[in-house]
Amino acid sequence: MKDPHPPLLVPEIAGAAASELDDLRTACDAAVSRLLDSAARTVLVIGAGDCSADLDFPFRGSFAPWGVPLEVRLGDHPDGLAGTDHLPLGLLVGAWLLDRQPAARTRGTHWRMTTVRADEPVETCADLGARLGSAQPWALLVMGDGSACRGEKAPGHVDPRAEAYDGTVARALADADRDALLGLDAGLSTQLKVAGRAPWQVLAGAARAAGGPWRGELGYHAAPYGVGYLVANWERS
Repeated sequence: MKDPHPPLLVPEIAGAAASELDDLRTACDAAVSRLLDSAARTVLVIGAGDCSADLDFPFRGSFAPWGVPLEVRLGDHPDGLAGTDHLPLGLLVGAWLLDRQPAARTRGTHWRMTTVRADEPVETCADLGARLGSAQPWALLVMGDGSACRGEKAPGHVDPRAEAYDGTVARALADADRDALLGLDAGLSTQLKVAGRAPWQVLAGAARAAGGPWRGELGYHAAPYGVGYLVANWERS
């Protein structure tokens, strides 16, 4: 499944404006619940970072840099090892979304977290996705935003190419179209301040390596703050 990762998704950060993202929050919760209701024994969370790396279990981060001393943890090591601290934003929001689900704390799921460098070439992202598989049933939670150029108050202001770009991504997610995601141009994605291009292409590479037909379902597609937010689930047909 695929979720966006704006810090304003967290009500404590959004404050009085929290209700403005109620629909997005509901869509994310539904998608995560659906992922956890699958037969997956392992859930891998992937998002953009400064480098491409597998992070050490367990995982911890804080929203303090965004003004709220809210800490999120995912998993505990029986030997008390610290694991990874200071999660990047995408993985931090992913851990927060999972922690909102009671099933995440009660089903003995094995957690993994991986970062992909935001400017990794398409082929590298696809190869990374192809190597993510597990011998046990597993699921992928992909964190990433669309373009940030959909309005005057958007981080990238207005770019006339942004809406069409996000529309392409929305159709690809709705149709589980691996080729369309792998066809996203890295240079254009950077110009439009897209945070999800590399993680989406890891998803496409993983689905391509798994083979067989896939079906997609788009649960949300809007740009409430001039940033494209998309929520979708992919499942094997």
